[in-house]
Amino acid sequence: MMTQRQAFARWQEDPSVFWLDAAAAISWLRAPSIACDTTQSPSGRWFVDGQLNACYNAVDRHIEADRGEQAALIHVSAMTGSERHHSYRELRDEVAKLAGALQKLGVTAGDRVVIYMPMVSEAVFAMLACARLGAIHSVVFGGFAAPELAARIDDAQPRLILAASCGLEPGRIVDYHALLVRALQLAKHQPQHCIVLQRDQSPARLRPGVDLDWQDAVRDAPQVPPVPVAATAPLYILYTSGTTGKPKGVVRDTGSYLVALAWSMQHIYATAAGETFWAASDIGWVVGHSYIVYGPLVQGCTTLLYEGKPVGTPDAGAYWRIIERYRVATLFTAPTAIRAIKREDPRGQHMQANKLQSLRALFLAGERADPDTVRWASEALGVPVIDHWWQTETGWPMVANGLGFEALPIKAGSPTLPVPGFDIAVLDAESRVLGAHQQGSLAVRLPLPPGCLPTLWNNDEGFRSAYLREHPGYYSTGDGGYLDEDGYVFVMGRIDDVINVAGHRLSTGELEQALAGHPAVAECAVIGIADELKGTVPIGLVVLKAGVTVSPQDISRELVARVRDEVGPVASFQRCHVVARLPKTRSGKVLRATMRAIADERPYDVPATIEDPAALEEIRQVLSRTVSR
Repeated sequence: MMTQRQAFARWQEDPSVFWLDAAAAISWLRAPSIACDTTQSPSGRWFVDGQLNACYNAVDRHIEADRGEQAALIHVSAMTGSERHHSYRELRDEVAKLAGALQKLGVTAGDRVVIYMPMVSEAVFAMLACARLGAIHSVVFGGFAAPELAARIDDAQPRLILAASCGLEPGRIVDYHALLVRALQLAKHQPQHCIVLQRDQSPARLRPGVDLDWQDAVRDAPQVPPVPVAATAPLYILYTSGTTGKPKGVVRDTGSYLVALAWSMQHIYATAAGETFWAASDIGWVVGHSYIVYGPLVQGCTTLLYEGKPVGTPDAGAYWRIIERYRVATLFTAPTAIRAIKREDPRGQHMQANKLQSLRALFLAGERADPDTVRWASEALGVPVIDHWWQTETGWPMVANGLGFEALPIKAGSPTLPVPGFDIAVLDAESRVLGAHQQGSLAVRLPLPPGCLPTLWNNDEGFRSAYLREHPGYYSTGDGGYLDEDGYVFVMGRIDDVINVAGHRLSTGELEQALAGHPAVAECAVIGIADELKGTVPIGLVVLKAGVTVSPQDISRELVARVRDEVGPVASFQRCHVVARLPKTRSGKVLRATMRAIADERPYDVPATIEDPAALEEIRQVLSRTVSR
């Protein structure tokens, strides 16, 4: 078996040959002869003379390979207690009819369609139906507030919107249709129609002449074949966080994206056709696009779509029961989900109660995976737990311990080595390459490999300014970290999460790593607050595991001492508070920037995707007391 270092060296030797070989894993109407063209974009446009269709690659070709009866999509809803199974043939029929309905309403290749839906099968049908027509879908995270949805509608200017009447959250129903109506009142652009999927839990009152009932729209629609598009045709727009000014719409080229996903399914996740792959995320995020929908389906896997939470729907055993029932081979989730499970079930009793022999690996991404969480999951599951690093902009992993290669030695806190295509360097403020163990900005030498963004939607200058200008010749990831003497990458967090304590630059990630190693800590966050003497000092916020009986005061003293021992007195870590929960987005990211703004007494907006506003209020009170001392 080839090693990952050997594959990386083979890519470096001849990138064009490497990626043209990789392109053979997908189906082309016209196979490409040109690998990368840097004249169209400094980050690179791939396979510019190729022609294909994404939906054909994800669905039709598996039917033609006599695997039409294999399960393609399984929808599991903890909110309704229901499940739905769709074979590849059934998926093709649903998608082709929806594409026919869209075509009857005037949608053609290049048109934009906004999808505003919860985790239901029809949301996947919608994405694939757009791809079948060569239309560009833009999935907006379900439940996004009206102003954020309006900003995305105005930027994408969709011909149609596909929506659901409601979404389901523990203890509440989210009225999607009301949010959509409000967004359209705020938006300048008005789509021709909105197709609304009525859910029994809260049907919408449809607006005559504007809203169309989903079932009525598809009932008599013809099934349409896949439309050929250029490899460089955009498959989708996915907006990143923030709505001040012009939204950042990450564009994904069709051909290069499918090639990158096919390569990653084989070499990083090593999940074969016919096996079950489960990315426990949301289709509104990049993980959902890449590894709920396109990646597993292009590979011919069975993919799981889960409407629920890791805990509370109904308990911390939800993931493990699903793995047993559907014989999941590969699970991909966020470290936050595992920390939540660990907090509720620190001894892993729910794991032990289920038969998990099918599970070969757990992949973690979306935020930094602290070594204690990785260790706990590895010991409890008895399978490799692989932390890997990537971003919305890259679309697939930059650094990972690929299961398709010989296993790499694990180093706590590192997602291991870059994968082929990502030549990662650590740069200082003057763009000089730093040596081993020197912290700086993590950047990728241009051109970027297939699958990464070539630009932002209608905003080439914004793309150059945000990603290419800071370090000429490189893509700036916005993350800080270092490489060690073996080339292992250590990602210490966003560059703005580096604090300067009396002239010493400290990563909040290394402080969090020290806190997370305490046996009573379920999860934690460290932020910097202003200090008259030292400029900035760190403050810790920790959530304890269930069943901890030691007093918060004693825990805080132990944690202060632990940081002093592991990081050193230079950290000036003297304040640590136990809180009930950390404020997070629904995708599980801790709202560090918002907490910093609270601590600095700067204005801040409550993010539209906040999971629990009460958690942010608790932090506001804690920080207000701390800062006022």
